[in-house]
Amino acid sequence: MSFKFESVTPDFAVAAQLLPAQLASVAAAGFRSVVNNRPDAEGGAEQPSNAALEQAALAAGLQYAYLPVIPNAFKPDEVTQMADLLAVLPKPVLGFCRSGARAANLYRAATDAPG
Repeated sequence: MSFKFESVTPDFAVAAQLLPAQLASVAAAGFRSVVNNRPDAEGGAEQPSNAALEQAALAAGLQYAYLPVIPNAFKPDEVTQMADLLAVLPKPVLGFCRSGARAANLYRAATDAPG
């Protein structure tokens, strides 16, 4: 099952909500890690649980991190946690949330990249 993503840098890209069945395609596209920035039960029938996503990611050979954040209300420790993840996760990394915007904004905050 394919998915769409947008490259932010050569080592980081973002996508809208992923489904467990798409994580094998994420790995096939060359990503080595995924970061889920969407809190469980945020809303919408299309949102699988973090546990289901993590299980599918690991089965696909991906590193997986769960860092749920509220859009446009990042706490300083969340920005620090994202910077820490970016420092240790195998690259390239795919961040995802409902639309991809939150993951991109968190990346920019964590790396002081221009928006």
